[in-house]
Amino acid sequence: MSAVLVVLSGARVWSLRDGTQHPTGFWAEEFVAPYRLLVEAGHDVTVATPGGRVPVADEASLGDESAPALRAYLESVRDVLQSPARLEDVDPAGYDAVFIPGGHGPMQDLAVNPDVARILAAMLPDAGKVVASLCHGPAAFLSAGDAEGNWLFKGRKLTAFTDEEEKQAGLADNAPWLLEDRLRAGGAVFESAPAWASHVVVDGNLITAQNPASAEAAGRAILAQL
Repeated sequence: MSAVLVVLSGARVWSLRDGTQHPTGFWAEEFVAPYRLLVEAGHDVTVATPGGRVPVADEASLGDESAPALRAYLESVRDVLQSPARLEDVDPAGYDAVFIPGGHGPMQDLAVNPDVARILAAMLPDAGKVVASLCHGPAAFLSAGDAEGNWLFKGRKLTAFTDEEEKQAGLADNAPWLLEDRLRAGGAVFESAPAWASHVVVDGNLITAQNPASAEAAGRAILAQL
């Protein structure tokens, strides 16, 4: 079995352009669906956050008919979430895969985190490792460069939460920046499906998925690679 690192945001707010602190965290379904698949397949999964901060699920991700099941699963892994590893202490050599779920939290902390950048820089160039992310999770890719300062994801095919989805969610106008814009500007080959449709892009050892509807498919793509 494989060792998988799941990196969750430790942020509880997203600082918007006008100074508003928008409540956030990780998106429940985007953690639960892949995590459950990985654990049930027998993989050794470690959850880590910046500073070992206890992550919180964005309450907006727990507001539909799936909420009771999601809340029940989050409660069943409460001990895991209450005692995450410190991202600063993670040795990427000990893992076969890294997975970064979304929610707006990564836009606040993982997008500028040197340790997630360090982990990605060690794992992405190794074809034997899997790098996977979902929805807003690829915000964590933005600060990852090689020894020469080149962005690691330049020229790679990937997807993420689209600008159109951000507009439809009502947050684009007040966002300090938009994820699709930043990924395209950095040189990623951005591929998307219609808003809210499940969509996964596999480019070698890089797996990305567009939105919450893609969570199950993202988990299965990771399993296939492992």
